[in-house]
Order: sequence, then structure tokens, then C-alpha cells
Amino acid sequence: MSPSPKMHADELDIDEALVRRLVSAQFPQWAALPVEPVEPVGTSNAMYRLGADLVVRIPRVPGAVEDIAKERAWLPRLAPELPVAVPVRVGSGEPGEGCPWPWSVLRWLDGANPEAGGVAEPVLLAADLAAFVTALHRVDPAGGPAAYRSEPLGERDGRTRAAIAALADVIDAGAATAVWEAALRAPAHGGAPVWIHADLQPGNLLVDGRGRLSAVIDFGCLGLGDPAVDLIAAWYVLPAAARDAFRTAAGADGAAWARGRGWALSVALMELDYYRDTNPRMAAIARRVIAEVRI
Repeated sequence: MSPSPKMHADELDIDEALVRRLVSAQFPQWAALPVEPVEPVGTSNAMYRLGADLVVRIPRVPGAVEDIAKERAWLPRLAPELPVAVPVRVGSGEPGEGCPWPWSVLRWLDGANPEAGGVAEPVLLAADLAAFVTALHRVDPAGGPAAYRSEPLGERDGRTRAAIAALADVIDAGAATAVWEAALRAPAHGGAPVWIHADLQPGNLLVDGRGRLSAVIDFGCLGLGDPAVDLIAAWYVLPAAARDAFRTAAGADGAAWARGRGWALSVALMELDYYRDTNPRMAAIARRVIAEVRI
């Protein structure tokens, strides 16, 4: 099978043959297991299921490589403090066989990504998401690295306005600007930075057959930052009717909620601008978020 269409100019060529070569060379005990791509595709990492119980995760781009070391160092420490499953590494792959970067073999986690706008149990999922973020935010931050989205919201002003301008043909630029400027007026986070996932989008969450949160995956953006960043789940995952339940359970005050709305808008704008021609699924989610932050 040929590599999947590329989303990035500097993306590695990854296909099933590469995964088989890597596994055969470094983990011969798993060489006979079937390999198949995981859908939907990740934007920073490629995922290939390895047999029934494992999954291979390979960075797509150089910018995702440093996340491997961060996840290896911190996820085992954070996992016992969290109320749902997170990725567990069972093999540490090294560069070779056509892959210049470290990669991982993880335990397979069952579940499905929640469908934005079609969540089966929105209020229950809101409670689950709030339990996850509050547990993560309580973990001792000593020694933790800065999150990928650790900057103050105002530092994103230029990039966010540039994205609004670039998308003026496909979004209501005036409405987006009004939401953004309201978020910029919110008081900044006054406390110390806390552990944040920083990318609580549908593709990084798994729900079980009842619609309840069963796992949180892809901690590549993990680190210390403003807890409001994790409130993006309110607009990325939940319908409007469940947002108040999430806000209350997460203990978000008015300022944090306003910053969270701004983070959701900024992230979605940049994703739509970047992926609208290369990843229809990501683009559709981003379009929905841009509309939802006005509600």
C-alpha cells in the first residue's frame, strides 16, 4: 500500500511496509502480527495497529519527534493520577529501516472518537471530561516542561487575526473577530501553571459503547500552562446544552471560560487555514468549532 496523502511539506513517507520493516528489525517477537493503518489518521503521528493488542506510533514530522521523549518521561508518572486510561508504552523503537526518528509501540486502547455534534451522552461525557481535566490540573507540576500551548492568549493575536483574514471567504470574519477580541479582554490566568493536555479534541479522546470517556490519547502537547486551554473540549467535543455542566464540574470562572473560548477559536482558525485542502475531517471539525464559539 502506498503512503497516505501528505498533510505537511516535511512529512515522512510512512506506510505498512515501513512499519513491518521497523517491527521485524527491532521487535522480532511481533514480526508475524498483521499491520493495518488506524483511521482517522493523525496529523502529527501515524498510527498502525499491530495485531489485536498493540499499535505502532511514528512521528510524521520533525516537530513531533521531541514529543516522544516527553511522553516516555511523563506519562508513566501522570497515569496513576488520572481517572481514565492513557497510552502505555511497551516498546521503544529507535531510528532505522527508513525512519530517522524514535517511535513507539503502545498497548491498543479500545474505543471510538466522539463525533463532534453527535455525542451519545453529552452531559455524562461532560462530567467525564471535567473529571479528567481537574485530576490532571491537580498533579504536582514540579519539574514539568512547558506545554505546546503555554503562551498567554494575547501572544496569539497576530497569528489568529492572520488566520481570520485568510479564511474570510469561508467564515464570518466579523463574528470571529468579535469573539476573539472578547477573549483577549478576559483577565489572564493569575495562578501558577498546571499540567494540561492542551489538545482535547475528538481525535484525542476515546469513548466506550455507552458514550462515556474511556481514554485520553496523544499527549504530544502535554506540559504546564493555563488550565483554560483544556476548556477547548467544551466547543470541540460537547454540544451547547452540555457546556454549562462541563464548566461547573471543571470549576471554570468567567475569566477562564472566556480564555477557553478564545483558545478554542484560535486553534480552530489555524487548523482550518492549515488543513482545509489536505485533511477534510480536521477542516470540518474546525469549521464547526468556529461556529460553536458564537453560541
